[in-house]
Amino acid sequence: MSVRLRLKRTGRHNRPFYRIGAFHHTTRRDGKPVEDLGWYDPVTQNDSQRFLLNLERAEYWLAQGAQPSETVRSLIKRGRRAAAEQ
Repeated sequence: MSVRLRLKRTGRHNRPFYRIGAFHHTTRRDGKPVEDLGWYDPVTQNDSQRFLLNLERAEYWLAQGAQPSETVRSLIKRGRRAAAEQ
């Protein structure tokens, strides 16, 4: 089973909101995920409330061979950096 960590778009016109999830590679963009891992709000002005990601579960999926999208890869990197600072 090939799994990808990617975004699912929700929200309304001109106000996107994304859910981060683990998806089977053939699932459509807004399809049902295998597991929800968090959310990403690119429009918010507050950087501390821009995204929420369950790093433990993301690391699990990466260890199982899941491939992250470019955006999710950068969010994981930012999440690791924030966790290291705490």
